[in-house]
Amino acid sequence: MKKNRVVYLYDEDIGGFLYGKDHPMKPQRIKMTHSMVMAYDLLSELKVITPRRASPEEMSCFHTEDYVRFLQTTTFEDMKQKQSVASLFNVIEDTPFFPGLFEFCRISAGGSITAAEIINKGKADIAINWAGGLHHAKKGSASGFCYVADCVLGILKLLERYQRVMYVDIDVHHGDGVEEAFYLSDRVLTVSFHKYGDFFPGTGSLSDIGYGKGKYYSVNVPLLDGIGDESYHSVFKPIIQRLIEWFRPEAIFLQSGADSVVGDKLGVFNLSIKGHAECVRFLKSFGIPMIVSGGGGYSIRNVARCWTYETAVLVDKDISNEIPNHSFIDFYAPDYSLNQKSCRITNINTPTYLNRIIETVFDNMRHLPCAPSYSLINGQFKSSNNEELDHIFDEGISSYYLSLKPE
Repeated sequence: MKKNRVVYLYDEDIGGFLYGKDHPMKPQRIKMTHSMVMAYDLLSELKVITPRRASPEEMSCFHTEDYVRFLQTTTFEDMKQKQSVASLFNVIEDTPFFPGLFEFCRISAGGSITAAEIINKGKADIAINWAGGLHHAKKGSASGFCYVADCVLGILKLLERYQRVMYVDIDVHHGDGVEEAFYLSDRVLTVSFHKYGDFFPGTGSLSDIGYGKGKYYSVNVPLLDGIGDESYHSVFKPIIQRLIEWFRPEAIFLQSGADSVVGDKLGVFNLSIKGHAECVRFLKSFGIPMIVSGGGGYSIRNVARCWTYETAVLVDKDISNEIPNHSFIDFYAPDYSLNQKSCRITNINTPTYLNRIIETVFDNMRHLPCAPSYSLINGQFKSSNNEELDHIFDEGISSYYLSLKPE
């Protein structure tokens, strides 16, 4: 079997940013992941690239110019005078302004854009950007620790080559920012597996299925507390299998948030690291060009464990459960083991509940033909009915995916 060509994108500055002393989001987790990846000698299996940092103009392909300008020009010292503006852009409280914020956004977004460019050029089969996956950011505001929508920007870049892109999100939180961006699109199928109920961001019900041309192209799998490996896979695998067979994506963007792993400070699921990684392995098995990004994850030891193990999965390398000595080894005392097992906590996702989700998703798919048809006319993607595609911004739903022009 042909070995996948895997590119690993890493900017060494990413670990130096700090949201705040007591903030749960720690960019250091990416540096910890990188250190463990090196300790396991996984870099020898990868092509390692420092991604270019996204420009304001690239960010403005999706975000409003006013919002990008605020992120670019505001300094930490300015914030006392800019509280009202910061509030307008939701850069407050849980999603705070911090020193170096714009560079942090440039690194995260630049990684996903560069990953997409590499995939578009056929230079790799898989591209990894653990600094990405910030899936809550909106067109004109920050949300849920996320400022710039790297997933959306990466997908937009993929759409310059591919007619159909599938977005899969296994973060414990609903991928609301990405879903909203493509809510009117039949070229991007968004699929989110997440905790639903009294939980941030409060969206992603089973009945949220897209709108207009995008109706049924948003798929939500609302899960309940305590779901473990077996139950999760019993939903994930059949839904993903059927959606891929139906939609026939030409590229996949996976948001692999590690806050769905057991023991996360903000998570409520009971996935083991191997169980989480099995979702990555399953998606990889289809042989579709794929970007793999990070996302949530607030018990930083487990984040590094999870993303290191998933890096090994992506390069088809078995690694020891005993973590090798490296810069952060003391974080893994006393057992220094890689795989965290699920715990004995109550799974309130009954088989009946999970089967109803599967049946509803499958039933929704019956409303649509297989794989929407597009043709490339005059260098631009046009729909098969030759409708003029243009930007749509309706009732807060943004769909920049529409009018794509060649570079």
